[in-house]
This record gives sequence, structure tokens and C-alpha cells, in this order.
Amino acid sequence: MTNGDRQGRAGEFPALFLLKSLLFSYILTGSLLLLLALLLYKVGLSQKVVSICIILIYVLATFFAGFFTGKKLKNRKFLWGALMGALYFLVLVVISLIVNRQPGVLSSSFATTLVLCSGGGMLGGMLS
Repeated sequence: MTNGDRQGRAGEFPALFLLKSLLFSYILTGSLLLLLALLLYKVGLSQKVVSICIILIYVLATFFAGFFTGKKLKNRKFLWGALMGALYFLVLVVISLIVNRQPGVLSSSFATTLVLCSGGGMLGGMLS
């Protein structure tokens, strides 16, 4: 059985592909955050501009994760995209909790960030 045959079976959960797509979105996030840090250093961006750029980076990264997932899976693209956005957000929360070691550190924008990440992934899935 070839790799294409295994991925074509009904009911198979494509966990490896989802992990690859999630990894790509985090590589994209890291690259864009490094670029933002460089711009912050060179240009001296304001806090408001940096906050907007971070939100755009989250949405862009989840958009591409949802887009690639939707292209690959071909059915229920918007749900797969939303799932990718939610997984992206979940990893962000877990990393934040590990780094800060305080559950109360989660900001008031918790729900907003979840909606933005899931919505970005869903939009990517829908447009794939």
C-alpha cells in the first residue's frame, strides 16, 4: 500500500500531517517575530504597533496552517482549519504556562486570542 492509499482511507486521522502543518506555522511565527524584533530594534516601533503586528502574525500563521490542512484533507476544510488554529492556541497557552509557571498569568485577551487563532485557521481552510 502506498502513502497516497493510506491517506485516502476513510476515517483515518492524519495526525502526522497536522503536526507538520502546526510545526510549519510555528516556524513561520518564529521567523516573523524575529523580523518584528529587528524592526523594533532598528525603527523603534511603538507598543501599539508591536501589539497589532503580533496579532497579525498569529492570524497569518494559523491562516497558512488551515490553508495547507484544507488543501490536503479536502473535506470539512473549515473545521480542520479551525482545529489547527485551536491547536496553535493550545500550544501557545501551554508554553506560556510552562515559562511563567503561574496559572493566573493568562491575560484578559485569552478568549480574543483563541477566536483570532481559530478564525484565522478556519479562514485558511475555507479559502484552500
